[in-house]
Amino acid sequence: MQSDTALTVGNVSTTASRAMTTEAVPLSLCAREPHVPAERLVAEMVPPPRFDAVRFDTYIPDPNQPSQTEAVKVLSTFASGLGGAHATGSGRRRWFAKKPAAPAAPRGVYLDGGYGVGKTHLLASLWHATPAEPALKAFGTFVELTNLVGALGFQQTVATLSGHRLLCIDEFELDDPGDTVLVSTLLGKLVDAGVALAATSNTLPGKLGEGRFAAADFLREIQGLSAHFRPLRIDGEDYRHRGLPEAPPPYPAEQVTRAAHATPGASLDAFPDLLEHLARVHPSRYGALTDGLAAVCLTGVEPVPDQSTALRLVVLADRLYDREVPVLASGLPFDRLFSDEMLNGGYRKKYFRAISRLTALARDAKRLVDQ
Repeated sequence: MQSDTALTVGNVSTTASRAMTTEAVPLSLCAREPHVPAERLVAEMVPPPRFDAVRFDTYIPDPNQPSQTEAVKVLSTFASGLGGAHATGSGRRRWFAKKPAAPAAPRGVYLDGGYGVGKTHLLASLWHATPAEPALKAFGTFVELTNLVGALGFQQTVATLSGHRLLCIDEFELDDPGDTVLVSTLLGKLVDAGVALAATSNTLPGKLGEGRFAAADFLREIQGLSAHFRPLRIDGEDYRHRGLPEAPPPYPAEQVTRAAHATPGASLDAFPDLLEHLARVHPSRYGALTDGLAAVCLTGVEPVPDQSTALRLVVLADRLYDREVPVLASGLPFDRLFSDEMLNGGYRKKYFRAISRLTALARDAKRLVDQ
């Protein structure tokens, strides 16, 4: 009897051990404090993984929005026009000209539209369609561009990007006047060096309207560069929810925890702890914070307490969306993250974009609990 008991215990122990080996030990975002060297900032100025394979012919225009089809045509033509020899700068051309030069065509395009109409898809498609080596094209968010200036210094950033054919800037930030002036000055130097520009932008504080940014405001904020940009309006509804089922409701915390343990490469964190950790990591490192993650699992999602925290969460949501990392959560649904005051304030477009993207990632995460 004693021998049988020992054998039974041994078998249970062996079975438990085998079960444990089939479960993954979840990672933790809160345990990560990445450091990003300047060389990586330059090397990563390419479309993020979500937009690595997009092209103009993979963009599906809404048949009820002719401006979307028109945008594809205009951008395709713009890209094909960037295949010639690199321009040497307007100042140098005028110096050797025998007669006054004809006004140059705009060397930049600004994609003007609300969240979810495919501006980033089109911006990345422009990058891919431009006939130049990847090393001669740069793509990044406004935050990534300001981080590059901080890492390299202004003059070195000008020198690094001046040989490029194209610079694409997604979500040009107009909320910080100092950064706006800095980047506007940088873009002026790059235009003089013959670099073509393309940009999308966010909403100025206090500019509410229809969830989109007005091109006239963007052109005013970039000061002397307005003549170099052709505004391109893109109308439409948020494609991330067009014709799709409702996002799954939050799951019980126990189910989220089980899914994290069953998914190799998943992280598991309490939402309030993650918000505190984001305050200790510079937003320029949020991309590195998500390196190698197969999924993000969060327990106890609750309303974001203040605007500074909310804006950090927006950046994280953007990086997760760019990298196609599904988000599985318990607690409140993502459309209750931000207060009514936030959703009616100057940063409303950012918050609605974050809700839209997190909802899409929550939909992607449904497979984690169905497997």
